[in-house]
Amino acid sequence: MSENGEEKLLAVARHIAKTLGHNNTMSDDIFQILSNFDGRFSRENLSEKGADADPRGCAALDHSLKTLDRRISLYVSSDRPIWSDAADSAAFLDAVDKLVAVVAEWNHLASDKAVAACLVRAEDMLQHAMFRLGDEFRSLMERGGESFGLTRSYWNGESTENLPFESDEDEEEEEARNGGGDKEEQIPVALPVTGFDIVIDALPSGTINDLHEIAKRMVAGGFGKECSHVYSSCRREFLEESVSRLGLQKLSIEEVHKMTWQDLEGEIEKWIKASNVALKILFPSERRLCDRVFFGFASASDFSFMEVCRGSAIQLLNFADAVAIGSRSPERLFRILDVFETLRDLIPEFEALFSDQFSVSLRNEAITIWRRLGEAIRGIFMELENLIRRDPAKMAVPGGGLHPITRYVMNYLRAACRSRQSLEQVFEDYGLKEYTKLEDRVPSSSSLSVQMDWIMELLESNLEAKSRIYKDPALRYVFLMNNGRYIVQKTKDSELGTLLGDDWIRKHAAKVRQFHVHYQRCSWTKVLGILKLDSNGSSLPPNGLAKSMKETLKLFNTVFEETCREHSSWFVFDEQLREEIRISLEKILLPAYGNFVARFESVAELGKNADKYIKYGTEEIQATLNGLFQGSSGSTGSRK
Repeated sequence: MSENGEEKLLAVARHIAKTLGHNNTMSDDIFQILSNFDGRFSRENLSEKGADADPRGCAALDHSLKTLDRRISLYVSSDRPIWSDAADSAAFLDAVDKLVAVVAEWNHLASDKAVAACLVRAEDMLQHAMFRLGDEFRSLMERGGESFGLTRSYWNGESTENLPFESDEDEEEEEARNGGGDKEEQIPVALPVTGFDIVIDALPSGTINDLHEIAKRMVAGGFGKECSHVYSSCRREFLEESVSRLGLQKLSIEEVHKMTWQDLEGEIEKWIKASNVALKILFPSERRLCDRVFFGFASASDFSFMEVCRGSAIQLLNFADAVAIGSRSPERLFRILDVFETLRDLIPEFEALFSDQFSVSLRNEAITIWRRLGEAIRGIFMELENLIRRDPAKMAVPGGGLHPITRYVMNYLRAACRSRQSLEQVFEDYGLKEYTKLEDRVPSSSSLSVQMDWIMELLESNLEAKSRIYKDPALRYVFLMNNGRYIVQKTKDSELGTLLGDDWIRKHAAKVRQFHVHYQRCSWTKVLGILKLDSNGSSLPPNGLAKSMKETLKLFNTVFEETCREHSSWFVFDEQLREEIRISLEKILLPAYGNFVARFESVAELGKNADKYIKYGTEEIQATLNGLFQGSSGSTGSRK
């Protein structure tokens, strides 16, 4: 084949490769296939790099660029928004498309000096076009937000009533109250909503379509990141202002730690509300808007979404972290549980929204802080244990009444166990490891039940130490009865009782009965002993027997009165327990006293004048016993 014919053949092969190859990579693949078919179609022969550039081709390229330059410059230099006219925007996008296509078509011939010079011009034109597209993109977002006075909401996927933005009138009234402001800096902000199954469209559908068309060109022109930055700067301001309208302040960890507990409780309430709205409404809405604007460009969509939401997400997480690493005093448990449960319930949202390469760190941070809140809760229970251990046994509760530490701990545990599911989750991997002695005792128990059993043991030990302050053994057992009965009552019919189990309740109810027995023995054995006649009493002469029985009765009256007077100032808080004690005393005292009185009356010298010596009848004894354990005003306390 002649040299001219072979050149024509190579030219045809080049044309086929360029026609079939939609991009440089596909053209290279076609070159490789042709090269394998025939050695003449080698990459060196087919490549136009080594050949002289066709002057007519360069001239055509130059002519195309000049034509495009005139068209693009007309719009780039215009002071009027291009997207204010649909025909202008379509013409500008068409010119940009052709410029991008020209650059792509000739880029593989950049080694040719003439082509390279044209491509430099083309890249400069493209850069100016992209800058103008970025400006138009920003302008569309700002104008779209200002003009879209209503947002479309979706409840379970179906359109419902529109959710209003703050109106211009509202903004102006706010400005008037605040002494004015820059109108141009205002942005539309979604009003708070109460439901969470809502997605907000912050921009009109037409604007979103226009933004998508611009984003598509900017990504194709290699300016995808610049487009994302413009997008995120606009949307981030909207999102952060929306979160601010929910009442959540931007607080540093130090500022959170310096707040009073009352103020911090209020901030936690706001945080819970803001977190739910952000993770269930605002962030999903931003995710959908990103996906629509950057449809077909997943990486740009993910990056833009991360840039928009990162600041607000970090603000929410930092507050939760500040709560987690703050004070662990026991009264903070319930609010920290609220934060723990809120973040736990929002972890699925974090995982759904923040799982791409750009934002996965936010999801991981949310999980880390949630676990840190669990550690804080465990730390609070450790602090509760220390509080019980350190509560001093210095001053006895008057009348053997209910000790404040008993009331505090039992009500605290009952309230805590209302969050049993969360606490079991917190203690799942920790309780048994820390209390190995209890593990041997209750091997089938959950970690939380072991924790509760341990706290109860500490409380009982503390009360036992406090009971030793009482010098009167009987009063000591009244104190133990009172506190033991309160513990059993607060445990029964509650989640705490479910955790500790029926056997635990029965065991401690039996302890209370044992304290009752000890009380009786300590205080009434002496009284009962007086009524027991001397076995030698029957052998005494009549005068001696009468004298002995009169002395016995006198002594009984004295000891009985002293005992009742003293025990009347003691206090048994539980009416049922008080009645049980009285009934048991009647059962042992009334028969013995009745027998003694009958014997007393049977003595001839005493029988005639028995009423003169017998101060108490059976009914009076019973009535006196009914007055026991009423306590004084300072000893009763509260039984709640």
